[in-house]
Amino acid sequence: MLPSDGGVYEIIKDGSLIFSKKKLDRFPDDGEIVNLIENN
Repeated sequence: MLPSDGGVYEIIKDGSLIFSKKKLDRFPDDGEIVNLIENN
């Protein structure tokens, strides 16, 4: 994970963006990040 400012963060796995708080304009749901990591 790369640090950013302004509370915006992105999760990248194997070079692919799998979650972006900025693009979705929301926080992840409970378990969403774990599910995305396991299934991508």
